Amino acid sequence: MASAYILVVDDEPDIRELVQEILQDEGYDVDIAEHGQAARESCRKRRPELVLLDIWMPDIDGISLLKEWKENADGADNANFPVIMMSGHGSVETAVEATRLGAYDFLEKPLSLAKLLLTIEHALEAHKLDKENQGMRQQLFAADEPIGKSKTMQALYQEIEKISQHDSRVLFTGEPGSGKSKYSRLLHRLSNRSEQPYIELGVATLDADNSASELFGSEADGTVYHGLLEQAGRGTLYIDDIGDMDLATQGRLLSTLVTGKFQRIGGHESILLNCRIVTATHYPLEEFVTQEKFKSELYFQLNVLQVNIAPLREHCEDVPDLLNYFRDRFVQQEQFNYRDFSIAALNKLRNYNWPGNLLELKNLVQRLLIVSDEETITLEEVDASLEYQAKKRSKSNLEASDSTMLNNALKSLFSHPLKEARELFEKAYLEDKLISVGGSVGKVAQLAGVERTHLYRKMKTLGIDAKKIAKKSK
Repeated sequence: MASAYILVVDDEPDIRELVQEILQDEGYDVDIAEHGQAARESCRKRRPELVLLDIWMPDIDGISLLKEWKENADGADNANFPVIMMSGHGSVETAVEATRLGAYDFLEKPLSLAKLLLTIEHALEAHKLDKENQGMRQQLFAADEPIGKSKTMQALYQEIEKISQHDSRVLFTGEPGSGKSKYSRLLHRLSNRSEQPYIELGVATLDADNSASELFGSEADGTVYHGLLEQAGRGTLYIDDIGDMDLATQGRLLSTLVTGKFQRIGGHESILLNCRIVTATHYPLEEFVTQEKFKSELYFQLNVLQVNIAPLREHCEDVPDLLNYFRDRFVQQEQFNYRDFSIAALNKLRNYNWPGNLLELKNLVQRLLIVSDEETITLEEVDASLEYQAKKRSKSNLEASDSTMLNNALKSLFSHPLKEARELFEKAYLEDKLISVGGSVGKVAQLAGVERTHLYRKMKTLGIDAKKIAKKSK
């Protein structure tokens, strides 16, 4: 693993080159800049993990540059890196101002080598902890969930442990809710990148218009947004729902994986890819490739190592431990009353087929803790909760089916010329409204927002017989 990337900004060549040489000897990846504009360009090309910044420079002073960087920083970690100020002519007021603006520390020249190295080490560690406090601990918490004692899960753990020691790309497959993101976190935690960022991207949640900039970053009007590929740094970027990625973004990602470089949207500089790419899908990507919904070359680039997550019904012996784990976790985190599972309830759940897998189990436990404060979770409660989940699933499937039918109908319309497609739509629309109101033309006119005389002419043109429809609807 490469060490941290540090940018040294100083207008004195002897100092910046000496510092560069010292830091490189310590194993750091170091670049140098002779003034503020060169520092801007360097940050644009590659986001540093730490900056050593001189205060007095010919074009822009370090305090102003620090302020510019911190004002451009945002919640997505854009330009958010620790800055250590350096000066041979500093004052207490200057040091206070630098600290107020967000500098990690202030070092006086001539630099003490021991203090320089110690300050850099502390700054990098503090930045890492700060990122954890902003969400990384919560993201990695799921990696502590029990893997399961069954042979199936123990074999999965051993497989992930083995591949974690290599940097090859991994594709997780499995049914929805099976815990693919959980095992991706485990892979990261066991790898030699575990001290680096772990970032998740759910493609299904992205706006198609912004998916490329979210992943690759963007540049506009002098402002740089660092995308997730850069934010992941030397860590891991986990891309869930990869089968939902649009073809244009797929093409960009493929080019990145082939060349090891990418460009921000609107940018011209090539940026090296440093993170490990891990992806997941519940779709049959081989079929998507055949249907030309997914690029075949990208599939083979991502599918270097494939790990399939078994559905919960195939290792149901782990269900009791998982139920107790989530019960204890909700009791601790949400302050729910502790409830024990009856033998009958446990037996029912152990033999349930869990169509929603681990996610369904987790949601079920939460619901059972909410609905009652009784000490014991009974079989009757479990049956009621499972029936509730089945109804929700049935409603969701029905809505999905209706959506599919609508999409298919629209695709059929698209195959006709515009005039013919419009007439087909109007005919289907008016017939549906007539059926819903028992054939009443007056009511349809009100629903459609048109005059009755106009509606009669339209129906005659389209060959719609309201009387026949009225008889059928009775």
